[in-house]
Amino acid sequence: MTNKIVDLLKNSSIYIPRLLLTNYKKLQITDSELILLIYLVNNNEFDPERISKDLDIKIPEVLKMIDSMAKKDILKLTTTNNKVYEEKIILDELYNKLALLIINEKEIKETTIYDKFEKEFGRTLSPMEYEIIGAWLDNNYSEEIIVEALKEAIYNGVTNLKYIDKILSEWQRKGIKEKKDFQTKPKVSKVEKEVFDYDWLNEND
Repeated sequence: MTNKIVDLLKNSSIYIPRLLLTNYKKLQITDSELILLIYLVNNNEFDPERISKDLDIKIPEVLKMIDSMAKKDILKLTTTNNKVYEEKIILDELYNKLALLIINEKEIKETTIYDKFEKEFGRTLSPMEYEIIGAWLDNNYSEEIIVEALKEAIYNGVTNLKYIDKILSEWQRKGIKEKKDFQTKPKVSKVEKEVFDYDWLNEND
């Protein structure tokens, strides 16, 4: 595969979209199909014989890959008859799929641990709650283990940070620092839940 891409790169007119190179596997595009797509991005006129010659791929294999990508909604093959009969490759679906990947990745990156707490609590976090979660991160609790503690609290019907802090302390005492460190999450006892299940953030000194 590498040699064929190098050959394409030697042609100064060839343009290879970075998004395609970094995301083609997510779209279930094979390595061979990628080479063909790079070619088609730069020349949407469908000429199996020319493609076969330029890429050193047998015509039946070219047709098979075109059919495969059409079934995966990566491209469409259309015909025009403006004096001269032509077949063209339409890549609009490919670009739409790449655009959706960008949007989805952006949304995932913008979802912070604070967003997860607000979603589970069903409300906006207070400034003090932001500070407490930030302190957990500063004290080397991983986001993964904090989210697991959040899930544990929600499972037990508790939505306050002191209860979650109790879970984190107990897990730290048991040497649990990552999700992989335990198969069955330690449960906070019913008595502990009753002790810590109150709005401690708003308590009076």
